[in-house]
Amino acid sequence: MPYGSIEVATEAMTCWHATEPASVHLAVHARTGATREQVDAALYDDRSVVKQLAMRRTVFAFPRSLLPAVWGSAASRVAVQQRSQLARDVVKHGITDDGPAWVEQACDAVLSHLHVSGPTSTARLREVIPMLDARMSLSPDKTWGAEVSVAPRVLTTLAASGAVMRGENEGGWKTSRPRWTATRDWLPDAPDAMAEAEGYAALMASWLRTFGPGTEADIVWWLGATKAAVTRALGDVGAVEVGLESGGTGFVLADDMDDVEAPEAWAALLPALDPTTMGWKERDWYLGPHAAALFDRNGNGGPTAWWCGRIVGGWRQDDDGTVVVVPAEDLGAEATAALTHKADELTAWLDGDVVRTIYQSPLARDAVKPR
Repeated sequence: MPYGSIEVATEAMTCWHATEPASVHLAVHARTGATREQVDAALYDDRSVVKQLAMRRTVFAFPRSLLPAVWGSAASRVAVQQRSQLARDVVKHGITDDGPAWVEQACDAVLSHLHVSGPTSTARLREVIPMLDARMSLSPDKTWGAEVSVAPRVLTTLAASGAVMRGENEGGWKTSRPRWTATRDWLPDAPDAMAEAEGYAALMASWLRTFGPGTEADIVWWLGATKAAVTRALGDVGAVEVGLESGGTGFVLADDMDDVEAPEAWAALLPALDPTTMGWKERDWYLGPHAAALFDRNGNGGPTAWWCGRIVGGWRQDDDGTVVVVPAEDLGAEATAALTHKADELTAWLDGDVVRTIYQSPLARDAVKPR
């Protein structure tokens, strides 16, 4: 296996996308062979891998050691945005006349309850803190309009700020039903957040170590930061400019300039929103002409099949759990055999469990035969 442990793999990849809970388990398994129970243990028992809302208002699973950097930079930026937007929305929807004060009161109420009562589900928080059950009407003039509770927005604000964390999961490995927990209770020995510049520099160094070389556009997109913040962080870590095969300019760490031998032929089946699939904004060099087949209109990548560093297709499951590779191009005999073997291995690992994803690729959806 490329990595000897879940913790080593997580540090090597910087973080896992955790928008869909199953993606963490599948991504870790693809690189370590870990079982679902082992991934759960890292997340909820050892807490060596921790879920945190951060870049682009997305949930990731980070190595615990990287959290102070995230809290001080990307997560803090999202928290400020979410708090301001929520303050505007509760006024807009007639919940209060003083949005900032309402948000402050709601956040304080959640934290007070968690400190006294311990880990609590969203549903229970709505029961014990009535102001969290205030409703907002979304798109009332549209057929898809709905009235929603304000509770998830309050928890999003708190989670981005690093004040609360997604604790033990009350659902299975494919669902997200966290018991919200005060950060000081979930990680009692966690250090304070880094200063913003220091945090961005630490994240930049980790990203370059994982994904470099990358372009400025890649980094701005991935960090969800401003160009000014990215430029400063590149300088802080002493990043070096290098030429890319595309003719553009990329950046690497100064100690990562050695030539790298091409690896032996390899195949992989990666889940939706895998960190490698989503590592760069400019993807032509590994995605080729397959963007429309493998990504949705918002740039979210579905489950992918990889051969020697390129995305060459996707994968799906039959109703009985069998994993099926869906090629996007002519694979040839060697790639077909290798990916079929990976599909058989993943089928056995899933053991009849079917993973549904809202990010399934158009390619894989179209490959399902009508009954």
